[in-house]
Parts: sequence; C-alpha cells; structure tokens
Amino acid sequence: MEDEKLNPDAKEYDASHIKVLKGLEGVRVRPGMYIGTTGARGLHHLVWEIVDNSIDEALAGYANHIEVEILPGDIISVTDNGRGMPVDIHPDTKRPAVEAIFTVLHAGGKFDNSSYKVSGGLHGVGASVVNALSEWLEVTIHRNGKIYTEKFSRGIATTDLIENGVSDHTGSIVKFKADPEIFTETTVYDYETLRARIQQLAFLNKGLKLTITDSRDPLNIIKNIYCYEGGLKEYVQFLNEGKKAVTQNIIYCEGEKQNIQVEIALQYNEEFNSTIYSFTNNIHTHEGGSHEDGFKMALLRCLKKYADENKILKKDEEITGEDVREGLVAIVSVKHPDPQFEGQTKTKLGNTEVRGIVSQVFGEALDRYLLENPKEAKIIIEKGLLASRARIAARKAREATRRKSPLDGLMLNSKLTDCRSKDPTLSEMYIVEGDSAGGSAKSGRDSEYQAILPLRGKVLNVQKVRLERALSNNEILSMIQAIGTGIGEEFDITKARYHKIIIMTDADVDGEHICILLLTFFYRFMPQLIENGYIYVAKPPLYRAQYGKMLKYAYSDEELEIIKRTNPDKKFDIQRYKGLGEMDASQLWETTMDPANRTLVQVHLEDAMIADQTFEMLMGEEVEPRKKFIQENAHYANNLDI
Repeated sequence: MEDEKLNPDAKEYDASHIKVLKGLEGVRVRPGMYIGTTGARGLHHLVWEIVDNSIDEALAGYANHIEVEILPGDIISVTDNGRGMPVDIHPDTKRPAVEAIFTVLHAGGKFDNSSYKVSGGLHGVGASVVNALSEWLEVTIHRNGKIYTEKFSRGIATTDLIENGVSDHTGSIVKFKADPEIFTETTVYDYETLRARIQQLAFLNKGLKLTITDSRDPLNIIKNIYCYEGGLKEYVQFLNEGKKAVTQNIIYCEGEKQNIQVEIALQYNEEFNSTIYSFTNNIHTHEGGSHEDGFKMALLRCLKKYADENKILKKDEEITGEDVREGLVAIVSVKHPDPQFEGQTKTKLGNTEVRGIVSQVFGEALDRYLLENPKEAKIIIEKGLLASRARIAARKAREATRRKSPLDGLMLNSKLTDCRSKDPTLSEMYIVEGDSAGGSAKSGRDSEYQAILPLRGKVLNVQKVRLERALSNNEILSMIQAIGTGIGEEFDITKARYHKIIIMTDADVDGEHICILLLTFFYRFMPQLIENGYIYVAKPPLYRAQYGKMLKYAYSDEELEIIKRTNPDKKFDIQRYKGLGEMDASQLWETTMDPANRTLVQVHLEDAMIADQTFEMLMGEEVEPRKKFIQENAHYANNLDI
C-alpha cells in the first residue's frame, strides 16, 4: 500500500506490460544493440559478420579463398571454399543445423572448441543478426557432394533446406539484401570501405586469398584481389609507403604460448607520430588492451636494457615509452581461443594473461634482433633520445595549455566567446575561419549553448612537426585551451567543455584546406575527440536564390538545379557565397547554426589506417603521392575559380 501512495500508477504495471519477443524480433526492435547503428556503418557491419564466418573457416585451416561481391541492387554475396555449413538435423531444434545458424542467436560452431580454435565475429550471433536485418537472405551450401539451398525473409525461413544438385567441391555462399525498413538512411554500399577492410584482412591472414568485386554497373565492373604471403611484414611496408624509413629491416616475430598465437611486425620512420595497430582474431582493437600493453612494455624494456649495457645513454639521459615509440609503425596481432573484450563493440582486449605472453614472445625476439643488428639498434635508441629532448621541451610548452577557465589570465583565449551553459553535453563550440565570419557567428548564435572561436589565417600543418612546435602556435593553443581536455599523454575526455566541436569554414578551396588542417590536428593530437563523435563539420550553403519575398538556400549545385526546376516560372536572383563573411548574422544562424535547419557532418574514424595514410598523403613531406592523388582525382574537382 505504501508503494501505491508513493506512485499511484504502480498498480498499472503488471504482467500485461511485459513484452516477450520471439525468435529474432528483438534484433529488429533494437538493431543498434547488435550492430551499433542503422546508418552506413551498421550497413557495412552486416558484410563483416558474414565474412568473419568465412575467415574463421580459413583460420581453422579449411578455406583459402573468400570472395565478396556487390551485385546489382546492392545485394551482397560472400563465397568461401571451406567445409560448407552443416546440413544435418540439429538434435535440439530438430531442424537442419544451418537453419539454427541463421535463426537462433548464439547458435554456431564458435561455442564448440573442437570446431574453431579461434574466431572473430559476434560470438555466434553474426549470421542470425544479418538474417534478421535483411529483407531476404539465401544460403547455398556445397557439402557431401551435393548442393543445398535455404531462403529466409527478415529472419524467418521461407523455404525448407532443399537439395538441388550435385557438387565437386565444398563451401558456402551467402547472399542477402539489407532491409530498407531497418536501414532507412542508406542501403547503398561504399566499395572503398569494403575494399580497404578486405585488403586489411588479407594482410592479417598471410596466404589467404580475398577477392572483392563491384558488379553493380555491368559496364564498369571493379575487382581487386589480395593475397600477402608476407602478412604483417607487407602490412608495415604498405603503411610506411611515402615515409622515409630509419631502419632498413622490418622487425618481425611470431610465437605461441598457452594456445595464444602472437605475431608482430614493426619498422621506424623519420616521422614524429606513433602508429600502433592491434588486432585480436582479426578484430581491430582500436582502444588497445593487454596485447598492446605487453608490446609497449617489452619495447621499452629491451631498448633500455640494450642502451644501458652498451653505454649509449649518458648519466642524465632517460628514455620513456613515449620516446621509443616516436616514428614507429607497428602491427600487433594475437589469435586467442577465448578473447574477452571490454565493451560491446570489442575495441579493447581485456585478457590479463595476454600482456605477459606478448611481452615474453616479443621481448625475446627483439633482444635477439638488437644483438644481431647493433647499427640499427643504435639508430633506434638515438631516435628515442632525440624524442626525449623534444618531450622535455614540449612539457614546458604543454603547461601553457592547462587552464581553469577559458579566460584564465591568458590573452590567447580572449578571442573565445563562450556560452552561458556549463553542461558540456549541451554546449557546442564553433571554430570559425576569420574574424569577419566570427563576428557574424557571435551576433547570430544562441549564446545559451553556442561558443565561438574565430581563427586567423591557416592553422599550422601538424603532420610535419613535433608536439612542442605545435604548442607554440597561437591558433592551436587557443583551441586546446578552449576545449579543456589537455593534449597527448595528459588528454582527459571527461574534461571536454563541449561535446560538439564544429569546424565552420568557407565553401571554397581555401576553406577546405583549413578544414583538412584542423582535422589533421585533431587526428594527430586529440583523436579521442573524433572517436567519441565530438568533431563535426558545418556545411554552409553555396547559393542564395531569391525571387521577391521567396528566399531559398542551396547547399550544392544539384540543390540549386532542383530549386530552378521546381519553380520554372520564377527568375531567381542567384548569389554564390564565396565566404561565410558574406552572410549577415541572421543568415548565418538560419542556414548554418540553427539546429532546426543546419547540416552538420559528424567526423568518424571508420578506419584509423586509412585516415593515417590519407593525412600523410595530403599533408606529409613526400610530394609524389600527393601529385599522383591530384592527377587521379582532378576530374572530380569543381568550382576551382571561386
């Protein structure tokens, strides 16, 4: 009775309010729980779940070729030459085992240690989740000298498993079409996204042949075939393209302890940034984990030990883990029979035993390499010493970035016009190109939650400099101080003062260049802001079309043409915006800052390796890769005269 007095509606909450979802209904009701998002990333995630199953066959030693094809209508086909999915009757479901794989969560060979020693995917839920979120799915199996087929629709079998032919080989073919009822944003696949991941999987599984084909346009079929006998060695070579290597050799090791396979490859270059990519069972653990920790521990321990034994360091000199990782490109890959990932998205490996195993396997190999290659050992340690001296200089510069408030006695940040809100989840900061646009933005903003930081001129290209040089740049200092998270090793995402940091530049070539420079800065020194979805790019309109009192804005040439076509009897006065400064405060608010009307593009780190290579190509020292990119993509460029 007391409960009812506290909450008079409590008695209305009874068994009738409990909804029981059958089969795969729960996946369709809450797809984000299984694939993260129903946007483009989630769409592509469907492909990886099916490919992962084929990769598991390869890891188990039963397949050596996997083919992925995008068919007309954005239908995906994944073919492998493995054993073929089991077709015999399952003792529990009394239905063919393949049907359980596609209709029952947590059904699959990954729970039976005798079937797969290691596996990726979503621990047995992958195939059924893809089935649940597909308009239709068809599986064809070559096994026992026969061909079997079964069809499904939105997670439910629409046919029985049918035997419909004979076969002289084994394997599985899965075809599916993503359900537009679920993927309302897009059901169109990006070939480059799929191609890059397929290539990565080929690097991670040496000797495995992977083919990807785009057959959507019969007149322009695109096909890429990848197979790397060198595995991670070739991966490091690939990542170091366009960079000047410091060491001639790629340091490589592989070993196995307690049924955990360890494979590592690394090489140093003249860059100042560290690039370490870690994987567990082919899954990119971009937040690192125990395998990456073990690698870093061994790297520092072995280099310090060698430096001490060979008296390379002076008495007052010291190198840290951060120092010995400068200019490093490394791939750390482990295959674990029972991986424990932190978080549902599997971005960090949690198995504590892996730290010691990786440290031991890699440490023994690195000790041996340093002894056998004294010249390269000395080069690596001297590079670390240079980094150590730069780190000490950077520490002093970094102290200037610490702040209690955006106007904490530092004149640099006096240009920041802050918002009244102190709630970072509601607050947003516009980084605006130029004082003129900054003035309009200040006047037009909603001062309750929108802060404005105008920048003067082009930001320093941080791709080519060390941290201490970056911290001497006033524009960069202003951003760091305003954001409040600190930088580098001291970065703390919980101290972010704004959960939306919006880059707003002119819609011209210079504006695009400034945007890339800013993104390069965030990617290099504050990548966690991108990973957590805090970085956005504002899309200002390109055109203002007016006829009498009718006023419309177009954000692309295509939109302008639509406005003209839908109003054929009107002769619009067209204004092409060359810069944000051409808009007054009300126009800037209406088109680019008002949450009800504005267009923001959230920046994602879909693949850190692709981002790293792109930034290096666009902003790095090597001219030839940039020249090649311009030559190959020049025909896509428009409006270069604006």
